[in-house]
Amino acid sequence: MKVTADAIKQLRDRTGVSMGKCKEALEEAEGHMENAIDLLRKSGMASAVKKEGRETHEGLIGFSDKGNAVAIVEVNSETDFVAQNQKFKQFLKDLCDEASLLGISSVEQLLATPFSKDPSITIDQYRALTMQSLGENILVKRILLLPKTKDVSVGLYSHMGGKIVAAAVISGGAGFESLAREISMHIAAESPEFLSPEQVPADVKSREEEVAKGQIQGKPENMIAKIVEGKMKAFYDQVCLVCQKFIKDNALTVAQVVEQEAKKAGKPLGIESFIRWKIGG
Repeated sequence: MKVTADAIKQLRDRTGVSMGKCKEALEEAEGHMENAIDLLRKSGMASAVKKEGRETHEGLIGFSDKGNAVAIVEVNSETDFVAQNQKFKQFLKDLCDEASLLGISSVEQLLATPFSKDPSITIDQYRALTMQSLGENILVKRILLLPKTKDVSVGLYSHMGGKIVAAAVISGGAGFESLAREISMHIAAESPEFLSPEQVPADVKSREEEVAKGQIQGKPENMIAKIVEGKMKAFYDQVCLVCQKFIKDNALTVAQVVEQEAKKAGKPLGIESFIRWKIGG
């Protein structure tokens, strides 16, 4: 019996086991879903399978820079009580280290990887064992890799004990990690949506312009364009990272802070990209 992609996904959704292992189980079970689940249980994931499907709205976000890239990983749990457990935190740390050292950029790839501290099991089986120990569903939600090169500086900031993690990538060379971390701290606090006005999607700009025009009905035609322009600037100052007032010195924008550091360094610097992850976001 041919195993379909839909069946593999269904088994994955029901068990949380990696797609590769689901495919193997379904093939061995000749496509029978319940038999495939039994096979996964027999392989040491029994208790994990029973817990899969429970909602996971808590958890922590971690990061590691042990390899040639910074790895950021979000792992979810059912309760914050379990998220604060030392075993859960160790599981998250191990995953971050594995992803960083091996350059793994997808959840599927990570789950299928042999665990370096115990190559007899995969990361997914390590997850199952952690679930068995802690008694809750545990889900590896997302991974991001930020390459470390001589052309960039990566800075990270963890807020609320790992509930929010922000990262900034500074172009212009290595050695500016402290600046990148300061900007990451700002990102965690101010929640920018876009890097710059140029990166705001056209449909978002159009919507804001329509809202602005709707707020100034009855004004003379020759004033409308300037008023809309002013309202759009205020919008960019709120949602664009480089336009926001820097949290540590609101006399300067984030862009001006970077410009100041560039002058001190005698070389051009810029914010290449940023992320802000929040648990459940």
